[in-house]
Amino acid sequence: MEEKFVINIGRQLGSGGREIGERLSGLLKVPFFDKELLQIASQESGLGKEFFEQADEKNSHNILGGLFSQNAWANEVYSNYYLSNETLFLIQSDVIRKLAGEHSCIFIGRCADYVLKENQRCLNVFINADLDDRIRRIAEMQQLTENKAIELIEKTDKKRASYYNYYSNKVWGAAESYHMCINSSVLGIDETVKFILQFAEKKFGL
Repeated sequence: MEEKFVINIGRQLGSGGREIGERLSGLLKVPFFDKELLQIASQESGLGKEFFEQADEKNSHNILGGLFSQNAWANEVYSNYYLSNETLFLIQSDVIRKLAGEHSCIFIGRCADYVLKENQRCLNVFINADLDDRIRRIAEMQQLTENKAIELIEKTDKKRASYYNYYSNKVWGAAESYHMCINSSVLGIDETVKFILQFAEKKFGL
């Protein structure tokens, strides 16, 4: 039976990281998990999906206050339960380990490379891109002005870096934190996918 493998992708907003992950998923015929993890974590834990969405790729703080103000039912159900972002991270981490143990797959973000640090069959990749390309992609995808796209990019990258640096013992986007860092602007999305695929095939002996 073929050994399982995992590709973990960290990414700057607008770098095409999700698209690259989806294309690799199709070529390798393995499952792809990004926001899907939140739904699975909700189902596995019995907690509302909104708890995971509120804490998604954010660093440590107690999220009950904000959610309680929006959901009266949450106060009744979880009034005696301390639900921190660390708790949600642990639940999500268990889901990541379970999925990686069941089959080969691709994870986007959420410190999956750190969560699976004991797994020798992982390829950890970070995708960045030139700022102009990122601005253009986000402006087109989300129908934003250039200034709004820049604002969203800065805010999201800061949030992702804070989350990654808080939960892992590594630095978000730093070369030593990954097996491969690649600028998708250099080769374009299609060729970046091919490049990572070739690297994965050699690393995993596919």
